[in-house]
Amino acid sequence: MRIIQNGYLYQVTFMAKVFPVNCYLVEEDDGLTLIDAALDFGKKGIIQVAEKIGKPITKIVLTHAHEDHVGALDSLKEILPDVQVYISVRDSRLMSGDRSLDAHEEQTPIKGGVPKNLKTRADVLLKEGDFVGSLQAFETPGHTPGSMSFLDTRTNAVIAGDAFQTRGGIAVSGDMKLFFPFPAFATWSKKAALASAKKLVNLKPSLLAVGHGELVENPFHAMTTAIKNMEQKINKGAYRCHQDQDLH
Repeated sequence: MRIIQNGYLYQVTFMAKVFPVNCYLVEEDDGLTLIDAALDFGKKGIIQVAEKIGKPITKIVLTHAHEDHVGALDSLKEILPDVQVYISVRDSRLMSGDRSLDAHEEQTPIKGGVPKNLKTRADVLLKEGDFVGSLQAFETPGHTPGSMSFLDTRTNAVIAGDAFQTRGGIAVSGDMKLFFPFPAFATWSKKAALASAKKLVNLKPSLLAVGHGELVENPFHAMTTAIKNMEQKINKGAYRCHQDQDLH
């Protein structure tokens, strides 16, 4: 386990050299907000970091409901039964293994490790603009239909879940990176992910914190480059699709 502090934000990384999975503790006056719950063996490490900081975990906020973001949730709730859990209205369905799509959504399968045996359910369902302490919620669908990102309004740091990755090179969710392709494999809609990435870069964040990879300070240029790369790939794919249709 590795811990990196940047202002009010503590990045907690499991398996940093092999398959990095991040969760975050955000310091508030009255305690700590845990963003994501990492892997199933992460409970002990998360609690240790909170004890080291010297404040209790008072809230658990989920960017989305994939298994590597909710893995330790049940075991954390066993020892923190009064802590409220927050997730988007849309991704609350994934917590119970519901992969169904709404009529207005892109009709491609929801991918990735959707939990099958998660006992915990959310206490608070979030929508665009809601606040959890100092964190403002932004709907950033793409990786999952209900993915959310969170802006720390004190510092303008963005905790983006899997809307971006920085492991293997910075990329928008769904843009395959050879040295770390896993977030792309688990992405539901590339088009939605691209729109969400543009939404986040328009916030002009001071810091980008993601589910897989290193923190990026002053990330505007890197995010813009990643968006352009994704845009080119999507446009190229659309062009090839039109060519195929013309041939027929």
